[in-house]
Amino acid sequence: MTMTSRHLLGAALTAVLLSAPAAFALDAAQMKQLLETLDDRQRNGGDYKSLMYLETKEKDKADVVREAVIYRRDADDKLMILFTKPKGESGKGYLRMEKNLWSYDPNTGKWERRTERERIAGTDSRRADFDESRLAEEFDPTFEGEEKLGKFTTYKLTLKAREGVDVAYPVVKLWVDKDTSNILKRQEFALSGRLMRTAYYPKWQKLFSESKKADVWYPQEMRFYDEVEKANSTVIVIKTVDLRPLETNIFTKAWLESKSR
Repeated sequence: MTMTSRHLLGAALTAVLLSAPAAFALDAAQMKQLLETLDDRQRNGGDYKSLMYLETKEKDKADVVREAVIYRRDADDKLMILFTKPKGESGKGYLRMEKNLWSYDPNTGKWERRTERERIAGTDSRRADFDESRLAEEFDPTFEGEEKLGKFTTYKLTLKAREGVDVAYPVVKLWVDKDTSNILKRQEFALSGRLMRTAYYPKWQKLFSESKKADVWYPQEMRFYDEVEKANSTVIVIKTVDLRPLETNIFTKAWLESKSR
């Protein structure tokens, strides 16, 4: 499907959703289109760089505030996370390439392979929270109906991971704002059915992309709550986003290692 086709289909789906009666239920094709729309809204088609702040709360520990830069190349499915503050975290990072996630610690000079469930830098965030959205590619949806979330009317979906796809959690519930198609809430479950994490996305922003020739949406604020260790939570605020092309050698182990020398 071309990018233009996706935009047209997304617009058509939005028109259907906005005009639908309260009892309206999305069929399989409409749910697939909704997931593709959610993915496409956040996809640049080129490069992506953002500066973010992460505030982490853990039981019996002092709050920790970190600063990190996210580098993304959607065309090649590559992702780099570089921590810059505090001083003890500076130079640490993560690199996703060829479907593998690696972490780097400049104190030891070692790279270690990580799983999708890895807590990024000990926070309540995961790799997928910063990477390109792949809901339509990774999950099969089931429509659960409309549900009020505060003042918003949402479409509630249950997503189950497709066989052979590596994701942090196999079952995800989404609450999508009926009016804007923004994700407002997400819950993730283990195979046993146990709720593991709840996320809220109270603020979304858009930025025009020259490479995409359309707007790119991103969550300006993300709030993650650990449902196992109830006292643990992480708030992420994305301060700036830059969609200009990045240097070609950024997505390499050598580049990340050079930032801690």
